[in-house]
Amino acid sequence: MNDLVQYDPLYYPYASRRNAVYGRNGMVATSQPLAAQAGLDIMKKGGNAIDAAIATAAALTVVEPTSNGIGSDAFALVWVDGKMHGLNASGSAPQSISVEKLKELGYEEMPTFGKVPVTVPGTPGAWAELSEKFGKLPFEELMEPAAKYAEDGYPVSPTLGFHWESAAKKFNQIFKDDIYKHWFETFTPNGHAPKIGEMWSSQGHADTLREIGATKAESFYRGKLAEKIDEFFKEHEGFLSKEDLAAYKPQWVDPIKVNYRGYDVWEIPPNGQGLIALIALNMLKDYSFTEKDSVDTYHKQIEAMKLAFSDGLKYITQQDQMDVSVDDLLSQQYSDERRKLIGEEALEPSAGEPPRGGTVYLSTADGEGNMVSFIQSNYMGFGSGVVVPGTGIAMQNRGHTFSFDSDHANSLEPGKQTYHTIIPGFLSKGDQPVGPFGVMGGFMQPQGHAQVVMSTVDFHLNPQAALDAPRWQWMKDKVVKVDPSFPDHIAQALQRKGHKIERSLYHNEFGRGQIIWRDPETGVLCGGTEPRTDGEVAAW
Repeated sequence: MNDLVQYDPLYYPYASRRNAVYGRNGMVATSQPLAAQAGLDIMKKGGNAIDAAIATAAALTVVEPTSNGIGSDAFALVWVDGKMHGLNASGSAPQSISVEKLKELGYEEMPTFGKVPVTVPGTPGAWAELSEKFGKLPFEELMEPAAKYAEDGYPVSPTLGFHWESAAKKFNQIFKDDIYKHWFETFTPNGHAPKIGEMWSSQGHADTLREIGATKAESFYRGKLAEKIDEFFKEHEGFLSKEDLAAYKPQWVDPIKVNYRGYDVWEIPPNGQGLIALIALNMLKDYSFTEKDSVDTYHKQIEAMKLAFSDGLKYITQQDQMDVSVDDLLSQQYSDERRKLIGEEALEPSAGEPPRGGTVYLSTADGEGNMVSFIQSNYMGFGSGVVVPGTGIAMQNRGHTFSFDSDHANSLEPGKQTYHTIIPGFLSKGDQPVGPFGVMGGFMQPQGHAQVVMSTVDFHLNPQAALDAPRWQWMKDKVVKVDPSFPDHIAQALQRKGHKIERSLYHNEFGRGQIIWRDPETGVLCGGTEPRTDGEVAAW
C-alpha cells in the first residue's frame, strides 16, 4: 500500500484526537459536518465526486456563512480520467470602476467593506460549469440539500457560532450606513448572532439556491437574480451592474506544478496565490530534512516562504498582465539564486528579479477514481457586508486586494481580476492521483500548503496527523506567528536566529485544512479534517 495511506498517525498535544478516516466508495472532507453529509448523500444517490463537491459547496454557503456565500469566488482542481483540470471562477472588477473615480469620491485606498470592493461573484458559475463538464446528476438536484438546510434551518456549530458572534459585534460598531441593513436582517434576525446550538434559517437563501439550480446559474448572471443585484447596486450608487454579470464566465485553465521529491504538487495559476507555495517548495526541495520538529527545518521553511511571498506580492495579478511568467518564477535557475539568500539568520525579505521569459475548502473522492479539490470564499469572513435583500446573497469584497498604485502589477483596472488568496491544492505521483488538499485562511493558505506537503512527503504523516501538527505563519518582515501548540524550545531558538516570534492565543489563526489521499493499488481513501474547526470526513 501507499505509505501515505498506511502510515500510523502522530498526534500533537492540542489535537482533536481523531484518527484518520478510511473509506472506499466515496469520501467528503470539509469544515462543516452537515455539508460533508450533503455531499456524501449525493454520491450515494449515484453522483460522482464532482456532484458531491458542488452539493457540499452549495451547502457550505448556508451552514458556514461566516466564511463564504453565494456571492463568493471559487477555484477547483479536478482529477478525471487520468488528467488534471483547473477551473478559475474568480470574477473581475466592474467595468464602471477606476482609481480616478474612487479618488474623486474621497478614497485613498480600496476600502474593506461596502459597495466599492465588490467584484463579480464566480461561485454560482463554477458550480454550473463543473456540473456541465463532469457531473452525472441533474444540477437542480445538487442545490436541494443546501436549500433544505436554508429553508428548514439547522443548529449552529461551535466554531461557526464563535465567528458569527465576533462578526456581529464588530459589524454593530462599524456598519452604520443603510446599505448594510440587509446583512443584519439576514444574519441577526433576532437582533443578535445565533448562539451555538440555536437554529438559523433563511428562506431567501433557499429560494435563490433553487433558482440557481433550476436555471443552471443563468438567472444569477443573465436573469431574475441578476436584475435584483443590478437594482440593488443602482439604488446605492454602486459599481457592479447586470452587464458585468452577463459578461462573466468561469475559465478552464492549465494547472501549474512543481515536482517535490517525486510528487507533483499542483496549484491553480495566477491570479491565485498558489504560485507562492510552489516557489517556496522549489527552494526547499534541494535541502535534506530529517526531523520535522527541529530548528533548522522551521528556519528554512520560514525563510523560503518569506522570499516566495515577497515575489508573489510583487508579481501576482491577472496572469496575462503579469510582468514575469510563471515559468520564470519556477525556473531552477531562479530557485537556486533565491535559495542562496537563506543563511543561518532571519533575513529581511524582498522580491527578486527572475530571468524574463475569513474561506471554505472541501475535498471529495469517489470509487471511480475522480477527485476534487475545491475552495470558495467571500474574503474576510462575511465579505463586504452587502447582502442583496430577500436573496441571502452575501457579496464578496475581493476588490480590497487591488492597489491604487498604477505602477503595481495588481493595480485596480476595470474588468481586471485581482490577486486572489483562495487556492486548492492537489498531489499526484507519476500518472496516479494521490489526492486533494487545502488549507483555507487568507494569506495563511500557501504557507499551510507548503507545511502540509512537507509533513506528508518529508515526514510521512498521514492526513489527520499532518493537519494536527503545529503551524507557523509569516506575517511581515521578520515577524512570525506560531500557534499555541508550537514547541516553546524551538520558538526560543528561532528567536535567537533573528526571527521575531509571536505566540498566538488562538488556533484558528492558522488555517483550516482538509486532505484525502488515495491508495493507487486498492483505491482505499484516507482522509483527515482540521482540528481547528467543526470539520468532518464523511466516508462511504
